[in-house]
Amino acid sequence: MTYDIRIDTEVCIGSGLCLAARPDVFDINDDGVAEVVAGSPAIPGDAQIAIARGCPSGAIRLHDIASGDEIDFF
Repeated sequence: MTYDIRIDTEVCIGSGLCLAARPDVFDINDDGVAEVVAGSPAIPGDAQIAIARGCPSGAIRLHDIASGDEIDFF
């Protein structure tokens, strides 16, 4: 399963760990916070969960694609 990845820009500290893990999916914008690259490739759900768990600020949120509900992955 894959999820919709969303970044809480109010929480993101721009550590760049997500970018280091998947530079094809994440970028750091001019404001110094992470964003999902438009048109980025789909990555497996387990990889999405690992990246979200590794976010030091907890800014990466995963949502069920069908329902839009936020996934509790901890």
